[in-house]
Formats: sequence, structure tokens, C-alpha cells
Amino acid sequence: MNLRDIQTAEDVRNLIAERNPAHVKVGVFDADGIMRGKYMSRAKFLSALEKGFGFCDVVLGWDCQDQLYDNVTYTGWHSGYPDALVRILPASVRELPFEDNELFFLGEFAEAAEAICPRGVLRRVLARAHGMGFYPLAGFEYEFFVFEEDSHSIRTKGYRDLKPMAPGFFGYSVLRNSVHSDFYRGLLDTCETMDFGLEGLHEETGPGVLEAAIAVDHGLAAADKAALFKTFTKVVAQRCGLLATFMAKWSPDWPGQSGHIHMSLEDAEGHAVFHDPEAEHAMSAGMCHFMAGQQRLMPELLAMIAPTVNSFTRLIPGFWAPTEASWGVDNRTCALRAIPGSAKSQRLEYRIAAADANPYVVLAAALASGLWGIENQAALEAPVSGNAYDQAFPAALQFPRTLWDAAQRLKGSAMARDWFGEAFVDHYAATREWEEREFRKHITDWELARYFEII
Repeated sequence: MNLRDIQTAEDVRNLIAERNPAHVKVGVFDADGIMRGKYMSRAKFLSALEKGFGFCDVVLGWDCQDQLYDNVTYTGWHSGYPDALVRILPASVRELPFEDNELFFLGEFAEAAEAICPRGVLRRVLARAHGMGFYPLAGFEYEFFVFEEDSHSIRTKGYRDLKPMAPGFFGYSVLRNSVHSDFYRGLLDTCETMDFGLEGLHEETGPGVLEAAIAVDHGLAAADKAALFKTFTKVVAQRCGLLATFMAKWSPDWPGQSGHIHMSLEDAEGHAVFHDPEAEHAMSAGMCHFMAGQQRLMPELLAMIAPTVNSFTRLIPGFWAPTEASWGVDNRTCALRAIPGSAKSQRLEYRIAAADANPYVVLAAALASGLWGIENQAALEAPVSGNAYDQAFPAALQFPRTLWDAAQRLKGSAMARDWFGEAFVDHYAATREWEEREFRKHITDWELARYFEII
């Protein structure tokens, strides 16, 4: 049975009968885009396929270090951390090539938890898009650093003096990717086997940094592929004796790590909404309104796009990351890059996104803001010509400077509450406030070196 043909619970039951596995692996993604999951016995899995299964709702009530949020209402000590219902997604089935082709399925939270489930919020945005007659396409593009380290060595070293997979600057190096072909081929083969195939994979410029472009797909499938890619890139690396990181910026000496999204819209007949051969740069009115909505709303949705304290260290001039909600035609110094082309290739690149963003949450923000722009016939600001870092922008296009400020902008956004729901906005903003408060508890090396003796 071809796994890509599986769409229904009945298809899954037939697959299980055919393969007779003793266990099946299931995973869900939390607010930070981290996969949480477990093995299930065949009998338990088949029962869950029908009724869903209970997953402790602490998964939506703790941070990336399993520390409990103290400022959310959905769950907590006050509720006793009960189970939340998770439904299994039949069409998400994959084989795990390094586990003798063990079957793997994604799930998503249901019932009350669905309101704050990252995959759930994207699904609701897409449903609204479909109601407007639009079918989004997206392709994620990630940069990530790879080190000759493991989970123990990085802690023993205190995350300092880490050895990259390869030294120095050597972008697009055939030498490097040939020497390290075992890792490259292992990653490429895993991506292909698990149905999040890559259009490209190459050395970026920097020690041990790679860039991968995931093949474009529709809506939820695109975000699923991005989330799975991040998880299993780390798996492949660690199985090769390496360690990959998707931090937005791990060192002040190197550019941050992007998670750019290429996106476009089709109508119900599959026609390209963004393409108008008679318009300047072939940018249709729909594309202009879509980008205008993204440009206008980017500052108030930034907590969904730059979700960690570390995210904001990437947004500085001259390091290949945007510093304001700017746009330009084929201009990589801008937050939004319009890419003219044929009806098939006309698209935009959402360059504000970093590698640390939750794919479901950031795609929900990017799509909803663009669709809001179409709904409201928003007008684009003038495009940037030349270096955006050298230009001044109005206050409305300036980004919040901290994660805390970004969380406050999100909480106050009427558009966010309309598109994502009150429960999601309140819960997600609270988790970002927690992240900032946790950071404030710590003293940085910079503070010690600057103030300890002198001040």
C-alpha cells in the first residue's frame, strides 16, 4: 500500500492489518514547534484512531525546557493538568527509515485544546482562506548550523568553543558537501523517504552552516513538512555523531539563521492569484494587497514570527535579516521580497521569519495578515530600492524591540483576535511573556564583563 494514498481511518486500518506492527509512533507539536510524542501498542493505536487519545495537557502548559507556565489559564496546577484529546491524522503517515520503517503519524489537539493548538490555528486560517476562494502554497527555507558535538558535550563545554562540522567561509562548497556526503545523503534520503523532500541543500557561508529548501506544498502540508524537517534534521545529525541547531542566532560573530517562507495563492481553478502579465513586475492587485497586509501587520504579529528572546538578536542591520517591515522587488535587504516570474513562479519571500519560529504559527501569521490585506484592499508602501538598512522608515513599520513588547502588541491586536481567536492570542502571548521573564532572571556574560569590576 502506497502511504501517500492513505487519507482515511479505514485506509490506516488496512495498512495496520497489512503490516501488523507491534507499535506505532505518534507525535504532536507544542507552542514552540517542538515535537512531543510516544510509541503506542497496535491495539492502543487502533483505538485512538477511532476515538482519539488522551495526552497530558501540560504539553500546552510548559516551555521548551519543560518548565510550567505560571500565567496561562488553559491549564496549570489550578486544573490538575488533565488529559487533552488528540486526534490522529491518517494522511500524515510516514515511515521512519532508521527504525526499520516503523509507522509514524502526526496528531493535533481537539476539543478545548484545539483553540490554542498551533496546527489548529493554521487550519482555521486556511479554512477562512478557502472561504475567500484562495488556496495558499508555501515552501519553507531553513538555515541551520551543524557541529561535531553531542547533547552531552555542548553542556560540558557550557555551549562555548564548539567545533563546527567545517571551518570558515565556504558557501556553496562542493568540497565540503562531498567530504561530508554521509550526512548530506542521510538527510536527503530521510527527507525523501518521509515525504518532506528538499529542492536544494547546500553549504551556506559560515562554519558548519547549511541551507535547505523544502519543496512547495499547500497549506497544512507545507507546515507539517517544515516542522518534521526541523525535528528529523536533528535526529539524522545526532545519529551521525553531529548536532544541528535552529537557534535564530547562536553567535554574535555570524549571521542569524533564517526560516524564510516562499508563498503564493491559487484560486479554486488552480490559477495564480499573484500573477498579472500586464502589471508592473507582473504583480497582480491581489499580490499587492496581500503584501500590504503583511507589511502593515508584521509589527503587531511579530511575537508569532520572532518567538524567542534570541530571535531579536538576529534583527540587526547588515546581517541578512530585516529591521523594519519593508518590501522590495528581488531585494534581500527587505522583510518582504517580491519575486517576479511566470504564472507558476510568481511569489513573495517572507524574509522576516527565522529558523526558530514554529512553522504552524509563523505561517498562520504570514497568511492571515496577507488575506486581511486582500479583504481590506490594503495599499503597499513604496518599495525599497537599494539597501534597506540605510533608509529611514515611518514608526508604523518599526518592529517592537523586545519579545515582551511584541507580546503586548499581539495582545492588543484586533486583527489577531479576529483571525486566530481570543483563546489563542491570550495563551500564546502569555507564553511569550513567560519566555521574556525567564530571560530576565539571568545575568549575561556581557553584563559580568562590563560591570563586575568597573562599575
